[in-house]
Amino acid sequence: MAERSTPWSLGGALRGMFQKPTIDETTWDDLEDALITADFGPAITEEVIEHLRAQVKRFTTTDPVDLKRMLRETLEERLARLDPTLHLSARPAVVLVVGVNGVGKTTTIGKFSKFLVNYGRTVIVGAADTFRAAAVEQLATWAERGGAAIQRPQQQGQDPASVAYQTVDRAMREGIEIVIIDTAGRLQTKSGLMDELGKIKRVVEKQTEIAEVLLVLDATTGQNGLAQAEAFIQHAGVTGLVITKLDGSAKGGFVLAVQEKTGIPIKLVGQGERIGDLTGFTPHVFVSHLVG
Repeated sequence: MAERSTPWSLGGALRGMFQKPTIDETTWDDLEDALITADFGPAITEEVIEHLRAQVKRFTTTDPVDLKRMLRETLEERLARLDPTLHLSARPAVVLVVGVNGVGKTTTIGKFSKFLVNYGRTVIVGAADTFRAAAVEQLATWAERGGAAIQRPQQQGQDPASVAYQTVDRAMREGIEIVIIDTAGRLQTKSGLMDELGKIKRVVEKQTEIAEVLLVLDATTGQNGLAQAEAFIQHAGVTGLVITKLDGSAKGGFVLAVQEKTGIPIKLVGQGERIGDLTGFTPHVFVSHLVG
């Protein structure tokens, strides 16, 4: 029976590289290949390599252990340029979750609910993706698993903005602290998706402020997924990114690439399938896992 090969990871690739006795030209070539493979993208890879070459020269070191530390510090510093703090102090704190269908939006909402409930918060989820009956049922299942209440549409195809309104209204009446509203990733109607989102925002803002608009991106789709989500970034007032499916560190570079390309901070990362596998984003912890 054939052995299963271990999936490629940046940490694994770097391990061999940094165990060599000295830094030489092949170290730089191998590092460049590793960063490109990990989805940092050509521009960031080139900048990081140039910066590290200058650092190595400045400190006159040939020790790969020093290079590893410098790489860790460089990535951490770049990731920490944007603030990953979730702003959820309003009561109720309303969070809109946006993104194209298929990125794991529904499961992310369930995991985010669990994350908040673990911190002692009460949560209600609004099923405002009313155009897909299956989406409502799936969301209800995940909300329940996450320990959140659910506000369902009263009939299929109900106006999404009215579901959002009812969710916030119920939170206010029942003293629920955090409202998470699921939105459509695409629409079957003639009205534009961004118009629909705009309407949801206007309706909610008549009741209370919107605390966060979180865009969910799938790490495995990388730059393609980002291109698909551009409309949300341009029109939806996105305040934070949630990166899902970051299993291992094969696509870890996408985290830095997407933050630098959009100028929007990463606030949550999902690194597995389980309900507890969504965590707040901490550059130091992330880079430690990424680089090893």
